[in-house]
Amino acid sequence: MAHDGQTSINIPQLLAVAVVGFLAIRWFMSKPNGPGSGATSSPSARRNEVDINKVNQVSAVFPQLDRRSIAWDLQRNGGNVGATTERVLGGRGLETPPPSFQPNLPSPAEAQSSASGGPKRPTATQPDLITRYNLQSRVNGKGKEPVPSEEQKRNAWSSDKNARAEALKKRREEMVLAARRKMQEKEA
Repeated sequence: MAHDGQTSINIPQLLAVAVVGFLAIRWFMSKPNGPGSGATSSPSARRNEVDINKVNQVSAVFPQLDRRSIAWDLQRNGGNVGATTERVLGGRGLETPPPSFQPNLPSPAEAQSSASGGPKRPTATQPDLITRYNLQSRVNGKGKEPVPSEEQKRNAWSSDKNARAEALKKRREEMVLAARRKMQEKEA
């Protein structure tokens, strides 16, 4: 009974030490090398990353909102665009982000050009509605077209698909010509 005073190490204790040692070594190996390493695998670095496309999406709907506030709200709700939109539409507004929150967001002009896939074309190269719908002959020809009465408009809706398409095309042309006449009257 003299050996009862001595303690011995048993197998479960050895296993526990091995598991704790393995986890400690793994934790030390997975840490980034330093503060300037730029590794984004750590949770603190990943926390400030916001999907720029989502920020652009919300900013396109609500251009009056600050892009940094949008990014802050998206970061807080896990990137849920719907939740951010509901918050704004509900009248609650977005919270002001803390000064320490500095996401890497391009300026709105850079975001617009990158989202469109390249430089924007000037609007002068796009054809006007008269040339797009081939209405030159109607502009240069008759002048004012007769306006159909209300009864003619009601009877104009047909069950035939082609007749409806033709009626809608004619109505579109009339609207374009009427808008042109109004613009000419304003300029005169």
